[in-house]
Amino acid sequence: MDIKQYDTVLLKDGREAAIIEVFSKTEFLADIGDDPSTWETVDITLDDIEKVVM
Repeated sequence: MDIKQYDTVLLKDGREAAIIEVFSKTEFLADIGDDPSTWETVDITLDDIEKVVM
């Protein structure tokens, strides 16, 4: 799976995340949440991602 900066991905737990930084082919920084008041920036790995949705 080729994940790029600003892709929207579906996580295996059902949440959507916006990729804000790509560290490697398997490590990413992502924003999760519905709006700025609920956004959380988290580290995720390729294993956490189900698929790219956008």
